[in-house]
Amino acid sequence: MTGTTPTPAEQLPLEGTALASDPRLLTAVRAIGTRHGLDYTDDSAVTALLTERRGALRSAERGPLVWLGALALVIALLLPFAASTASTQAARASLAASGPLLVIAVAALVRVRDRWKQELRHPALAGYREVLGTARAHGLALAYAPGWLEGRRKDSAGSWSEKAVAPIPSYESVEPQAGTAGGEAVPPAEDSSDPAAQVPAKSQAVTAYETIADQGGWHDETGCLLVLAAGGGAVWGATSDTPAGYATLVLVPVAILVWLLGRRQGLEKERLRAEALSYVRAVRSAQAAGARVPELSPALRKLLDD
Repeated sequence: MTGTTPTPAEQLPLEGTALASDPRLLTAVRAIGTRHGLDYTDDSAVTALLTERRGALRSAERGPLVWLGALALVIALLLPFAASTASTQAARASLAASGPLLVIAVAALVRVRDRWKQELRHPALAGYREVLGTARAHGLALAYAPGWLEGRRKDSAGSWSEKAVAPIPSYESVEPQAGTAGGEAVPPAEDSSDPAAQVPAKSQAVTAYETIADQGGWHDETGCLLVLAAGGGAVWGATSDTPAGYATLVLVPVAILVWLLGRRQGLEKERLRAEALSYVRAVRSAQAAGARVPELSPALRKLLDD
């Protein structure tokens, strides 16, 4: 095992020092590495693997075939509408062309999906998921596991979906040995002589951030809708001699209030985010130093993804 320790930005779920903390786990990890031709206790090798595989997944998702399929799908869907305004002969030609284009689009997108799954199930990457599952079975918590590693998708808010195409496998728990990182004979991290291995306590600010991390995001849109409604009511009142239309102008101060509330929440979230990010970095540093750390919540894992 090398002594290379990745920087926190590289976000390894588990470092080689943690995998070597239990002799039985180390034996199992080396056996997995032998099958896949990779030393999973070598942090540099694992970092290179994850970087390469993530790049391959991105290429599969954003390659020329994706654009070809999307373009063919758009044209195939638009042609029937164009046919309704064209002459009979042109309409028939448009409808005849939409069918093959739709087939091409579906075939291209299915091929993209298959290639993405193939890259996700690369033997070395599958072996690493097996390593992480084995580590969990031996009592090591994963403070962080990138969503892409399990084939999760990001939604519009940037959060990873719960559905995983290739989840980290689950194995039967193994009782930890005394004298290892999972045994009772090891002193807790806070008693360690190495300050870097001390797991920080979760502050109230971090807990508060976990609560409000996914809140908000609607203030700007709501404020704009209220202003538009007020403007529409005022125009209606002016053009139809209906004074009641001007009553909608009361929505303008309501919109301003909504915007102010959104700004206040945003500033508070940014303040708490800084505290949470500091906590996450401290946890990652402690894990890199060999400490046993708790699994991070989805809100905190998203900080690492971002």
